[in-house]
Amino acid sequence: MTHSAHLAAALDAATAAAAVIRRLYQRNIAVEVKADKSPVTEADVESERAIRAILEERFPDYGFFGEETGSRGTDAEYLWLVDPIDGTKAFVREYPMFSTQIALMHRGELVLGVSSAPVYGELAWAERGRGAWLDGKPLRVSSIADLPSAALSAGNLKTLAAGPRWSNYGRIVAQVSRIRGYGDFLHYHLLAAGKIDAVIESDVNILDIAALAVIVTEAGGRFTDLEGQQPTLATTSVLATNGLLHAPIQAALGG
Repeated sequence: MTHSAHLAAALDAATAAAAVIRRLYQRNIAVEVKADKSPVTEADVESERAIRAILEERFPDYGFFGEETGSRGTDAEYLWLVDPIDGTKAFVREYPMFSTQIALMHRGELVLGVSSAPVYGELAWAERGRGAWLDGKPLRVSSIADLPSAALSAGNLKTLAAGPRWSNYGRIVAQVSRIRGYGDFLHYHLLAAGKIDAVIESDVNILDIAALAVIVTEAGGRFTDLEGQQPTLATTSVLATNGLLHAPIQAALGG
C-alpha cells in the first residue's frame, strides 16, 4: 500500500517516538507533575521533540499542537495534533497501556490518524477516504445492532459520574452483553476491529482521541462527543460506536 506524504511523515514520526519510548521504558526515570496535576517524564518530552522535528521538517508551514512542547499556528489550514505518550501514568507504572497519538486536521476536520502502542505492540492508522489499518491489515467495525448483544467499554467517567447522566449510563450497563474498561487507545483499536461495539468516555483531551476518531470512522464506525457533535479542539467527551448503536446509546444517555 502506497502512503501519502502526510501519512508517511506521521508513521515515520511515530517510529521515531517509539524508539525513544522503548529506550526509556522501565528505566525508573524522574516524574514531574504539571499544573493540571498530570505527570510528565523525559520520555514524553523527548518523544514529542522527535515527532515535531520530522513533521516540521517535511511540512514547515503546518501548525503544530503538542501536549508537551507547545503549539504554533493553530489557526493554520493544516494542523498536527500530537500526544507523544497518551497514558503517561501507565508508562510510569510500567504497564503497556499507553500510546503515541498523531493526527492531522485540515480546516477544522480530522483527516489522518496514527495510533502507535510500541510496548503493547500495535500500530493503527487511517486517512480520510482510504480506510483504517492495524499492523497492515484492514479494520472494520462490527455489525451488532442491539444493546443486549453489544460489548461496551468505558473510561475516564469522572464527569459522567458527577452529572445527571450517571443513572442513564447505569441502565445502559444493565442492558449490554458485556461491559469492560479497556481504556486509552485499546478500546478504540478493538472497536475499529469489530471486537467490541461502543466506547464511552467523559474526561478526554482532543490530543488523546483525534487520531482514534479518524481510525474508528474510516473503519466504518461513528465518533462524536456525548452530545453527538463532531470532534473539535474543544472536545472533552466521546461516544464512539460501530454506527448502528450510536443513536440508541446517545438516546439512552440523554444526549
